[in-house]
Amino acid sequence: MLADTRVMFLGFSYGSSMNEHESSVVRSTTAEESIRQTLARYCMFCDDGRFEEWGLLFTLGTQLHVMGTTHSGRDRVQAFIEAGQPPELRGKHVVINPLILVSEDASSAQCWSDFLFVNRKGVITTTGRYHDELSLEPDGVWRFAIREIVFTGEEPQLLQAPSA
Repeated sequence: MLADTRVMFLGFSYGSSMNEHESSVVRSTTAEESIRQTLARYCMFCDDGRFEEWGLLFTLGTQLHVMGTTHSGRDRVQAFIEAGQPPELRGKHVVINPLILVSEDASSAQCWSDFLFVNRKGVITTTGRYHDELSLEPDGVWRFAIREIVFTGEEPQLLQAPSA
């Protein structure tokens, strides 16, 4: 028997009809893996200038804290990043070493991940760590409730580093 296991994300359908075994594998995707996918989409959508899709990675009441300023609300966060990432300034965001702690009820998570930014000439221009609080939204998508961008040499202002 085939199960329809297409996954909808941001208006796109992924997958196809699969047998029951393949379907169970898809359903077993962990919260951690789903969060890693959100982290990857953040980078790819920003780097590709896909700001509407990028904005949908944030909750409606999100907060983005960067360079001493907190931007509140999905629309303001999207407008801020879109203004700061014109085509000539885009490069590649790279996220590594995510430490993900999912709440007991699997409705929220904290995540810390190191990042670097590579400009169009292949030069690493920025490094640091993302400090995130994510929420599992009713549509099944993990979104950033709070994202704090902490550049190397700075201290976090909103979200603290993970405990030992």
